[in-house]
Amino acid sequence: MHRTRYQAYHSTHLTDQPARATVWRVIADFLQPYIPANAHVLEIGAGYCYWINNVRAALKVAIDLWERMPEFAAPDVQTILHDLSEGLSCLDKQQFDVVLASNVLEHLELDDSLRLVGEVYDHLHASGRFIIIQPNYYYAYRRYFDDYTHRSIFSHVSLSSMLCAQGFRIEKVMPRFMPYSMRGMPIAIPAWLVRLYLKLPFKLFAGQMLVVAQKPQ
Repeated sequence: MHRTRYQAYHSTHLTDQPARATVWRVIADFLQPYIPANAHVLEIGAGYCYWINNVRAALKVAIDLWERMPEFAAPDVQTILHDLSEGLSCLDKQQFDVVLASNVLEHLELDDSLRLVGEVYDHLHASGRFIIIQPNYYYAYRRYFDDYTHRSIFSHVSLSSMLCAQGFRIEKVMPRFMPYSMRGMPIAIPAWLVRLYLKLPFKLFAGQMLVVAQKPQ
């Protein structure tokens, strides 16, 4: 996406919402068991940096095209402004233990998504994890293209298949993980309510999936 148009996208479709801070603190804590304490962690498409800011790790790096992203990054997060449709050339040969992606792959053309996933694989250490949260078309098809920048369609089945085709093995899949969107949420959401929601066996309004993939030894 062109940088100027991406700036406009943030100001209209992806405006900051106070409720996101609490929600992402709980999500980060929920997924922390997949991230070793001494890990080097990369988040691609970090946006407001809610996820990477709340991760506990030895090294944290955030990549996004949005020029204001560094303003929202915590002091311990290194930031890189880069267009992910061009892959991960900005990293040279840097290796990571975990790569995070929230609502990223669906914004790329399929060929670009395939290339990005392949480059994530190359930048992971053996046994490294790729943790993905994004809309699941299977459950969110009515609203999927309410976001005019969505370019690729993924369900929990097709995303898992694509990851396997790139060499990953699937460690965990939650087809219904979180609501499709946080737009319109109350200003404040108690953390205990988010924790309860994540533990529910059946999640109302869930339209986003979680997929944890691992690079083999």
